[in-house]
Amino acid sequence: MADPRIEEYARLIVERSLDVKPGWQVVIRSTPLARPLVEEVMRGIARRGAYPLLRLSLAKLWPVDATFTGEAPEELVGQVAPADAITIEQMDARVTIEAPENARAGVDLSPERRALSSKAERVFFDRSNDPAFPWVSCQFPTPALAQEAGMTTRQFEEFLFGAVLRDWDDEGRRMEVWADRFTAAETVRIVGEETDLTLGVSGREAFLDVGKLNLPGGEFFLGPVEDATEGEITFGEFPTEFYGTRIEGIRLVFRGGRVVEASAARGEEALVKALDTDDGARVLGELGIGCNEGITKYLRNTLFDEKMAGTIHLALGASYTFTGGTNKSAIHWDIVKDLRSGGRIELDGETVEENGRWLI
Repeated sequence: MADPRIEEYARLIVERSLDVKPGWQVVIRSTPLARPLVEEVMRGIARRGAYPLLRLSLAKLWPVDATFTGEAPEELVGQVAPADAITIEQMDARVTIEAPENARAGVDLSPERRALSSKAERVFFDRSNDPAFPWVSCQFPTPALAQEAGMTTRQFEEFLFGAVLRDWDDEGRRMEVWADRFTAAETVRIVGEETDLTLGVSGREAFLDVGKLNLPGGEFFLGPVEDATEGEITFGEFPTEFYGTRIEGIRLVFRGGRVVEASAARGEEALVKALDTDDGARVLGELGIGCNEGITKYLRNTLFDEKMAGTIHLALGASYTFTGGTNKSAIHWDIVKDLRSGGRIELDGETVEENGRWLI
């Protein structure tokens, strides 16, 4: 018997997240494990008189293939195939449905090939780095994702639907009040254990994610001024990963907007390699504020973890240009910090959130 929540999920993607129009070419990239959701999304796109362009992969999502990346000459790895480039140029919207069979796919690639793979992917992501371009990224519950979260597949399924299938209009009204205060601010200060970091945000607009960019939504985010981050931050609450390498206890020191010191309790070599990806990898591309109260625990799943109410996340690397950010990099690496125990956020010297609770 079909799960009605999958139909609701598909409607949310097609009708709210994308609002598909007749004649559009909508790229759907996923794996065979997401077939129930993929088929419902295709049906919804078809009913709206648009073209679903299905791109299934066995491991890393289209337009980058982990098998190809591991074997091809390096001059090919850093670029997408010409036919794929045409599809990227002509697509009118995109849907990413992550449904991995193995969450560690691609970790055996060398750092050099990973960097080239990221460079090729930027062509795809840059195409949608425009506020007028409709896109959404989401997940389908697979055993691999459940195992990463320390759950059974059924438990992860329940958790996913609880975080995704929310009243996003109501969530948006609640979050807009906070986002407007960030848009009006000149500086954001993040204070916590071994953390005192100030980011310049003057002139940068905070954008709401209320079921239109990521599912689950439940954050607002903005692009920090590239040369105006000062201080230090320690991500001591949750581990993170970079291309499958677990990294814990990250400490970063910023001067003039750039990381000038970096260390980690575990995985420090991988951290430094990530920061050395290119010139933009040591600059912040995003500050995000988690607001989704349906996400109550850390899952080792950034799509969920970065939305958890009471957390913030910083992305090293590429900015979203529609936020006013100008930083360019082959990476966009979100790292989450928990402020629910002893942390606070200040805007221009006024405390607006403390211990994960809003004061405005």
